Amino acid sequence: MTFTIVDDPESVPMRDAATVVLVRPGASAPIEVFLMRRVKQMEFAGGMTVFPGGGVDPRDAEVDLAWTGPDEDWWAAQFHTEPATAQALVCAAVRELFEECGVLLAARSDGSFPDTSQLTAERAGLVDKSLSFAQFLREAGLSLRADLLRPLAHWITPLGEKRRYDTRFFLAVLPEGQTADGETTEASETGWATPAAAIASWDDGKHFLLPPTWTQLKELSKYDSVDAALAADRVVESITPNFVSTGEKVRIEFDGEEEYRRVNDLF
Repeated sequence: MTFTIVDDPESVPMRDAATVVLVRPGASAPIEVFLMRRVKQMEFAGGMTVFPGGGVDPRDAEVDLAWTGPDEDWWAAQFHTEPATAQALVCAAVRELFEECGVLLAARSDGSFPDTSQLTAERAGLVDKSLSFAQFLREAGLSLRADLLRPLAHWITPLGEKRRYDTRFFLAVLPEGQTADGETTEASETGWATPAAAIASWDDGKHFLLPPTWTQLKELSKYDSVDAALAADRVVESITPNFVSTGEKVRIEFDGEEEYRRVNDLF
């Protein structure tokens, strides 16, 4: 894996983004995580193995929607941002999760979850942006379940990338009765793996992990249950890796870089 730096890094705009680390109890392991290998043609992180997520849509800031759980002020405090941005990030997280793997963190007024197999047209409308997330929830009579999300991490793309994202990572558990699928054009392969197995595949060079993905897998590998991962008391601080040139190559510098880099002698 190599990194290149754009000629005018200061000119690259920053975009807010949300990523969801979706977990479930495994049949023979305490935690499994849902991963997607992005198609190689993607302009950002093409060919990389990632969690579901993407950029904030301006319409994610629409306020006319039902909401269950911690409000935007609470999320703003967790992620050190403004309430309006925090709301848009939570909406983007839930929307992207539904778009990319069909898992919907939204429920009816009685707390029951809808049959997502009956919402394929709505899912397609969100993907092609003919439908806003707030409009979808209103028309389906659903409330966003912010109580099913936990703040996990905050990473900012290094200065020098041709696309930069200010990304908040959320932790969520697969709701009972729902199935994560691979029905997205953005992924060539999807599936569940234990954090340890995903890291082992990285160690063996079977797939590639960017530093934020690798770091969250290392974090999850510490826990002996999904409940323990959810209950962990985290203070989320922003992390911005740096590009460092050795003269012949460019490497990425962040806390934990030595272990990350040593595995495959990438740089």
